[in-house]
Amino acid sequence: MKKLFIYYLFLFVLPVLVRAQSVDYSSGLYVTDYSGNKVLKLTNGVVVWEHEAPMSNDLWVLENGNVLFVTGHGVLELTSDKDTVFNYQSESLIFACQRLKNGDTFVAECNNGKLLEVRPDGSIRKDVSLLQEGTRASDGYMRNARRLDNGNYLVAHYGEKRVCEYNAKGKCVWQKDVPGGPHSVIRLPNGNTLIAVTDMTGNPGIWEVNQKGSLVWSFDNNDVEGDPLKFIGGMQYLPSGHILFANWTGHGDVKDKKHVLLVDRNKKLKVILDNTDILKTVSSVFLFQNGNKAFH
Repeated sequence: MKKLFIYYLFLFVLPVLVRAQSVDYSSGLYVTDYSGNKVLKLTNGVVVWEHEAPMSNDLWVLENGNVLFVTGHGVLELTSDKDTVFNYQSESLIFACQRLKNGDTFVAECNNGKLLEVRPDGSIRKDVSLLQEGTRASDGYMRNARRLDNGNYLVAHYGEKRVCEYNAKGKCVWQKDVPGGPHSVIRLPNGNTLIAVTDMTGNPGIWEVNQKGSLVWSFDNNDVEGDPLKFIGGMQYLPSGHILFANWTGHGDVKDKKHVLLVDRNKKLKVILDNTDILKTVSSVFLFQNGNKAFH
């Protein structure tokens, strides 16, 4: 009976990493804690690395093991020893970053409405402006954004409730309205687009839409008991086909927080990171894939 009690104590009180078939967590799970103002690496529910990161909304683990993440008004790359490799700062809020194949860093400046490609020395290689000169956007203008392999940019316009793909001149060449408010976007290998839907309509979830904008797959609280989904944040599409995603809990007084979740294409849901005093509100998540391209 004592062993059984300890098992249930570990299962329901301590932070738990649930191992799902075909998903390897041995490299550690990296998360951004938006309200906690930090980024963390957890192994078996234990914090093994962390760093200050105000209002952090995006992070990547690079092939060399360094961590690239957003710091509210900047983007920082650190080694595991916390040595600074790259540091970009702006007066604009920044909610998205990405390391490009040529070594540059993509930075999306929210208030300035700018999509930037920044050289390692901090100089700007490319500046794509989405707003008219002299215009300043609200803090909700954009959240996650990505530079695509074709040179275009995929942007989640949270406040405008739409996702747009822009060409190199800043022209919207593809658009999908998202009434629930988009937070994150991923262009999948099949050409479809994965969209994290927030809580504006009271039905947070994940959409997959094709190039025509038609919905081909979705997942929301209608597919699972208990309404665990609150506000979908950063996502990662894994080689196994699973979708790993952050479940942000910053709106309302959420008691039973499910910080990180995993869903398969059959809509089977697993809790990866459960309620814990370690974290406040997880906004993004990253699982290092050891040589596999990260769709994040």
